[in-house]
Amino acid sequence: MPPFFDKSIGNNHIMVTFSVALALLIIGYIVYGGFVNRIFGPDPKRETPAVAMNDGVDYIPMPTWKIFMIQFLNIAGLGPIFGAIMGAQFGTASYLWIVIGTLFAGAVHDFFSGCLSIRNNGANLPELIGKYLGNRTKAVMNVFTIVLMVLVGAVFVSGPAELLAGMTPEALNVNFWIVAIFLYYILATLLPVDKIIGRIYPLFAIALLFMAFGVLIMLYVKSPQLPEIWDGFGTKYDPSPIFPMMFVSIACGAISGFHATQSPLMARCMRNERHCRPIFYGAMVTEGIVALIWAAAATWFFGEHGTVDAATGIPYSGAKVATMISKDWLGAIGGVVAILGIVAAPITSGDTALRSARLILADILHLEQKSIRRRLYICIPLFLVTMGVLIYSLADANGFKIIWRYFAWSNQTLSVFTLWAITVYLVQQKKHAYWVTLIPALFMTCVSVTYICIAPEGFQLPQLVSYAIGGVAVLVAIVWFVVWRRKYMLGLHPVKKA
Repeated sequence: MPPFFDKSIGNNHIMVTFSVALALLIIGYIVYGGFVNRIFGPDPKRETPAVAMNDGVDYIPMPTWKIFMIQFLNIAGLGPIFGAIMGAQFGTASYLWIVIGTLFAGAVHDFFSGCLSIRNNGANLPELIGKYLGNRTKAVMNVFTIVLMVLVGAVFVSGPAELLAGMTPEALNVNFWIVAIFLYYILATLLPVDKIIGRIYPLFAIALLFMAFGVLIMLYVKSPQLPEIWDGFGTKYDPSPIFPMMFVSIACGAISGFHATQSPLMARCMRNERHCRPIFYGAMVTEGIVALIWAAAATWFFGEHGTVDAATGIPYSGAKVATMISKDWLGAIGGVVAILGIVAAPITSGDTALRSARLILADILHLEQKSIRRRLYICIPLFLVTMGVLIYSLADANGFKIIWRYFAWSNQTLSVFTLWAITVYLVQQKKHAYWVTLIPALFMTCVSVTYICIAPEGFQLPQLVSYAIGGVAVLVAIVWFVVWRRKYMLGLHPVKKA
């Protein structure tokens, strides 16, 4: 092997695969992000919903830098940290999926869902899916999306509560922080978007970015021996098949249907369409960078410590790994700031998930949201249901694990419907590059179907049978698309303008 590819020089190690992956994410934003932006064709002179429909609650023009920070925190959640840490157990394959998934699937998915919302008066995701895939699909997506938002609101509480309890006096235990976080959810969901979210999110974003880039710097300072792409894709720490398990484990750091529910929130605050690329595509690439950093750090951690705590015999959780790395690498003060960033990510996704659920329910029930009384009509039952799911997850020993797994699958399934809706839009707009979402739509269709067939919480079918069913699902999707496109081009389907 040539010296350049030698794993070590002296006591340091050259992290070639990680460094190349990091560079590709940055270059990809410039090159492929620019290409995708040209396909959409933003119109800087077109009036945005924030300007045309300003209601002082959800439609409020905000500075672009602040919208980017909010979007980044909205979509981050536990995925790019805890998901990447668990996905790192699959080795260098996790690096590849983060890069390819972010640039060619996740960022495209987030970008177009935000752009379509702007072009449709800030419409929520089910409205957009209904417009391009039909009212029956819209009805299913209304229920599906609200359930997903409730799951997000529930599962993104215990993780940060556990971290906060470890940083505060014993009297402020996990239960205290769960109640405190949920009370915050209520305020953030009810109040105008600029009152809490618009004011504190930038500070949370700074903490999250400090955490990510602090760990990045320490990766190069410590130069740990990480697996390289030429070492193969063996699942050293996780016996599960890479496909489809890894593609569901690493969701928010590559592609996540949850993101498409958040993009409309910021689409209602943008002043100009030309900001779509840095806000939507850029926020996803930033999240991909965070996920890549944590996947690399976790790879080192598992190499040093294994996946099970030797003292207790309990598998390391994402929270445990993130806390130990932050404190060890960034020192006492830096570790606290880093952990606050880790805490902020899920909390700021949970509150906007419930806010998104409120807006979707408002659309279904045709209730205006300018009045606090009408907001309460929706929020009270929404909070009660979310609290019920949360209590179940805490009461049952496996409750959180079960809810998290269904959330993960639902999350990726939602991305499938979003990608197909965008593909239909691109065909209707006579965009010949509709393949930019068609290919990810087919791939994620295979992932979602195969996962529910093979997963312990799914049908538990044999691996080969699950792969076969996933392949058939892709074949059916291709036939459906070809037949639909042919009919559309022949004028057998009505034209829908965006």
